[in-house]
Amino acid sequence: MPLRSFTGAVAVITGGASGIGLATARALYSKGAHIVLADVNSEGLQQAGQLVHESNPTSPGQVIVTTIDVTKEAQVQELMREALSTCGRIDLVVTCAGIGRGGLIESFTGDDMQTLMNVNFMGTYHCVRAALPGMRQQGSGHFVLLSSVAGKLCPPLLTGYSATKWAVRGFSSALRAELYGIGATGIGVTTVYPAWVDTPMIHHEADAMNSLHIEALLTPDQVANEILQAVLDNRSDLTLAPNPDIARALQLMHDDQEKAEHVVGEGFRQQRQHPGQEIPQTRS
Repeated sequence: MPLRSFTGAVAVITGGASGIGLATARALYSKGAHIVLADVNSEGLQQAGQLVHESNPTSPGQVIVTTIDVTKEAQVQELMREALSTCGRIDLVVTCAGIGRGGLIESFTGDDMQTLMNVNFMGTYHCVRAALPGMRQQGSGHFVLLSSVAGKLCPPLLTGYSATKWAVRGFSSALRAELYGIGATGIGVTTVYPAWVDTPMIHHEADAMNSLHIEALLTPDQVANEILQAVLDNRSDLTLAPNPDIARALQLMHDDQEKAEHVVGEGFRQQRQHPGQEIPQTRS
């Protein structure tokens, strides 16, 4: 059965030390959920756990923090075992762990690309695979898998990042079909495709963002609130694109992908010829 309330629910959140992961943890805890917060950043994670508790000091829910590297399958398996042994069940898994890097494809090495894939996609895969048996046994559960609008678009300078987010998109779609096919209809999967969010990650890639004239119009709290509602609604797709140019690009990709690639590519070519000028990339 889909989640109808977060009171008493057990949520495991990766990438929980900052950004969307932390905001989602705080939103869930404020509604009475038990939180298992995981991140590779041990110091940041301890601070995040305190912030989560402070969001609802009178909550009966637990806040458990665990330092893990989502690229390590054994560590993710242990995370889910700890959640089950401590809380008795897992109702919600939110995969927010992610990294980004921008630049021309020639600037990427194979190792760079593998690192992106290991965190952004394999981290998601490991979480689903580790939590799914418990959800199937209890007959319910929900996954929230963070992709990006880059998983629906063709952004220059973000080829590696985009590839990992398209991978999450394809995995999510196939997973939904598989769960339906084996009769696991009590397990939901929501894929989240936010446009640019004001998180630490985009500030790490400031040069690429400036080159693409990217503007972060979403806050982590906005995304977190939308995630909670999408889970209650059992939505499969949560796309958040307040940027008008991104909304146009999404529509163009939906209508005619080949045309979208040419239009975006032409806009990128003009930007390189005229740096500093903002040239619309999604108008045909």
